[in-house]
Amino acid sequence: MKTALIVAILSSVPCLPAQAYETETGAVMICDTQKQVERYVQIFDGNPRAAIRAVNTEENNPNACALVDVSYVQGPDVSMARSSSHAFRIVPIAVVGVSTSSGSTPVKPALFFTPVEIKELSV
Repeated sequence: MKTALIVAILSSVPCLPAQAYETETGAVMICDTQKQVERYVQIFDGNPRAAIRAVNTEENNPNACALVDVSYVQGPDVSMARSSSHAFRIVPIAVVGVSTSSGSTPVKPALFFTPVEIKELSV
């Protein structure tokens, strides 16, 4: 399933505008599954590390979610999720590089999911 989604994300790249398929680099919170990101959002109260610990504990997997410094290609939104005070788009990403002390090192593309906070305005 992950391989098919990575292929779908990367194959859609030529069809998108130039800025939509550029590799992004930076610190990002990732989880193995969309469900884990949705749970992260439910728990999130402004402290990402606490929410990550809670999800990882529930999953019995210390690596289900993590904060990482990577290069990635962002896919289209797959859903939205809310906590009591925050809203997020849930986005698949294909990680294509890992940041090291000597720069970015390419890796075999791997699929993860990340929350992207939506800034809401009162009207």
